[in-house]
Amino acid sequence: MELSDEIVINAPKDRVYAALNDPEVLRQCIPGCEELIKHSETELEAKVVLKVGPVKARFTGTVELDTSGAPDAFSLTGQGNGGAAGHAKGGADVTLTADGDTTILRYDAKAAIGGKLAQLGSRLIQSTAKKLAGKFFTAFAEVVDETETA
Repeated sequence: MELSDEIVINAPKDRVYAALNDPEVLRQCIPGCEELIKHSETELEAKVVLKVGPVKARFTGTVELDTSGAPDAFSLTGQGNGGAAGHAKGGADVTLTADGDTTILRYDAKAAIGGKLAQLGSRLIQSTAKKLAGKFFTAFAEVVDETETA
């Protein structure tokens, strides 16, 4: 499954980049996130509860960041396990482009799932993934905008 989109955030690029690296901001924005622990500058651990169609599961996972292109771009890869519900792994490439007082955030993501989740069908998985990504980036834009105007 592949997803890509772009969103305009009403904040300068350095503020957007800093927010993308702030575990508390991310915890607020990730749908269903119960816990987000930053183990190092490049390693995060998350606990997330998600409902995909009839399947509700608590996922525990890790995320590795590659910030070699920072602050213009970075990549992340991760994997999560939801027990009997299944597992997921994937990654995303994110680019930040300054546009006056705003920042254009673009992402291209790929994910693979297995277990019960994979049995639900690709349309349901794709629409749920799109909805979750939309919720994350809408919440992220709002949180960054609030801190920018505060």
